[in-house]
Amino acid sequence: MSLWEKWIKTFDDRMPIYRQIILQFYQAFVRGDIAPGDRIPSIRDLSLLLKVNTNTVQRVYQEMEREGLISSKRGTGYFFTDEVDAVEKTKKKLSTDALEHFVLEMQALGCRENEILEELKNYFGGKINASAS
Repeated sequence: MSLWEKWIKTFDDRMPIYRQIILQFYQAFVRGDIAPGDRIPSIRDLSLLLKVNTNTVQRVYQEMEREGLISSKRGTGYFFTDEVDAVEKTKKKLSTDALEHFVLEMQALGCRENEILEELKNYFGGKINASAS
């Protein structure tokens, strides 16, 4: 089963499909499933694999191209960037986005900054203590 076939899933209604596909690309790149310079499927092929509209995949590719993560080479297809520090930049972006989401969720629960920090300390303290046992 190819990497792309593993992406076939039910999409979450709370986030636009194109954003979910971009997130899959980011995560695959950071994990090393996609290496710098790798060729990625054509818009048509990926839309068929994921069972989504070609316009959705076209938007995904446009967004990633605008961000400098992919480029198209006429007649040969789309390729992931071969920029050396792209993996670290992408990982940083994913972690920042996840942290922002977490903080916003905690604030929605009425937690203040000091309470959020205390929860994190307790969480990691419990993990550290559990792994030391």
